Amino acid sequence: MMAGDGTLALAALLLHATAFLVLAIAAPLRRLGRPAAYVSILCAAGSLAAAVLSWRAHTGEAISRLVWTWLPSEGQTLATVGVLADADSTVMLTLVALVALLVQVYSLGYLSDERAPSLGRYYAYQSLFAFSMMGLVLAPNFVQLFICWELVGLCSYLLIGFWYERPAAARAALKAFWITKTGDVGLLIGIVLIWRHTGTFDLTEMRVLAGNGAIPLAGLSVMTFCIYLGAVGKSAQFPLHIWLPDAMEGPTPVSALIHAATMVTAGVYLLHRTDWLFALTPDVLAIVVWVGAFTALLSAVLACVQNDIKRVLAYSTISQLSYMMAAIGAGFSGAGFLHLLTHGVFKALLFLGAGAIIHAVHSNDLPDMGRLARRMPQTAIVFTVGALSLAGLPLFAGFLSKEEILGAVLAGGFAAPFAMLVLVAFLTAFYMFRVVFLAFFAAPPAGHAGAAAASGAPHVADASHHASHGAAAHEPHEPPSSMLLPLWVLALLSVATGVFFTVVHPEPEFESPAWLMPVGVGSAVAGILLAWATYQRRAIDAASLAAAFGPIYRGALARFWIDAVFERAYRLALLGFSRLVGWIDRYLVDGVLNVLSAWTVQAGDDLRTMQTGRVQDYVYGIAVGLLVLLLWVQFN
Repeated sequence: MMAGDGTLALAALLLHATAFLVLAIAAPLRRLGRPAAYVSILCAAGSLAAAVLSWRAHTGEAISRLVWTWLPSEGQTLATVGVLADADSTVMLTLVALVALLVQVYSLGYLSDERAPSLGRYYAYQSLFAFSMMGLVLAPNFVQLFICWELVGLCSYLLIGFWYERPAAARAALKAFWITKTGDVGLLIGIVLIWRHTGTFDLTEMRVLAGNGAIPLAGLSVMTFCIYLGAVGKSAQFPLHIWLPDAMEGPTPVSALIHAATMVTAGVYLLHRTDWLFALTPDVLAIVVWVGAFTALLSAVLACVQNDIKRVLAYSTISQLSYMMAAIGAGFSGAGFLHLLTHGVFKALLFLGAGAIIHAVHSNDLPDMGRLARRMPQTAIVFTVGALSLAGLPLFAGFLSKEEILGAVLAGGFAAPFAMLVLVAFLTAFYMFRVVFLAFFAAPPAGHAGAAAASGAPHVADASHHASHGAAAHEPHEPPSSMLLPLWVLALLSVATGVFFTVVHPEPEFESPAWLMPVGVGSAVAGILLAWATYQRRAIDAASLAAAFGPIYRGALARFWIDAVFERAYRLALLGFSRLVGWIDRYLVDGVLNVLSAWTVQAGDDLRTMQTGRVQDYVYGIAVGLLVLLLWVQFN
């Protein structure tokens, strides 16, 4: 390929870096707010154009590398920096650029009441976030990948805690930071071990070695498992999934960006990018598929009992990421990557749609909503499109990719995980259409007249933010055009993608039985019907349905006590260790120093008594000293 093709990908990356640097250096511009937003949006639009052109130039087997020596070592290059552009990296680059642009446009309306300096800071963080993810996607080696990996984590911390004056937001940002860092330690260890094992950080060189059978297998499972730990943290796999629901304390557009195209997708992308390495360790792949299936089921159950609309979507993201992981673990990473791309479109749509609802009713709680389709018909349409895509019905974006994952897990010989994922498909349709019916079509429960602005109990950061900026009780209404436009773009893409895949139907990597599609679609339809009968038709009592699953329901309300276990471990381990260190510092380190200083002070007091101020005492002292000196000379 020509170098120019790599240059297009590099341009997409550097445009976001330019926006960040301009906003970071030009403090007066950043403090103006909306002008800073326009700079960021303009660079994001240019980045999307460059990403699309690069994607078009890298169809099929086309690959281009544009790298520079970064860490020379003894006449050879230890690491490079640059871009590795191919079909997978450029299509992922396009997804990141698209979602970043739409989120930034949407934020103009969603954060219209934000103070100018804070808005400028927000867009600076957004630009850095997109740059970091693009750098990760295009990384030619593990060194650049890890640096951008950590930058992605930093940006998620900054944006989740954007409203840092709220204690809940600050705690959520710290929780996300430290939980993901637990996995990052494993990733760093794995990268170093693989470098020692292969002698290179370069992904292309490493892939050639793997293809030639030149990578020693001894100890390789430990290395790939360490890399997988990094993906477990970033992509919220059990047991490190607990940070993602709390990350909803950030602004909703941030949630859309994190869930659709950046932070949480990084782990899945890492495993897909190194699938040729994991193929050498089937024992680790088996762990990936089992953990993925279990996490998908666990998070789907948790999503069914949430009343916060954003937390439903958060647990949904965990479940869908786990779907992708299961396909990668079954040995068909292409199926997982396809779902990553389609999921990025409709999950951004769902989060931004949820943001439109919160913007209108000033609450995240489903009981505070109801019959919004009458007042917000456009939002109702686009959100339902996102829900149908997530449920995986034909003609919508998630249909083919969901079927591909089910077929991949079945073809890989994992019958039990396959059954778990079919159940997840049923639960996904159920909890998503529970949201659709409760928010848009069903009457609100008795005692919930509509907006939390009237009830005075906004639940999380978004609702509190809107309520604190003059959100008086009023009729819910459609959001401004800056918010509606991204919603319609994503909705049309979800339908267009679904229709395209239904008509074209790309050739899968495996043979699927004829009954697989009816089972997948049937499970989704059954979930929708149960949600309709329970929350719209009211033919089934929701309380009775919950009581039928007594222990499971009670456990789900308590998040199965997983968060409590982490909190207990934090108190016992980290806080206990800090108390031990504090005791050592206070009583051993400070104690020794205090004793030495006391002795010094006492010695000074004793020596001070020798200074009497009388001349005869000093004459006596000199005489005694002279006598001692003469005796010493005499006997030596």
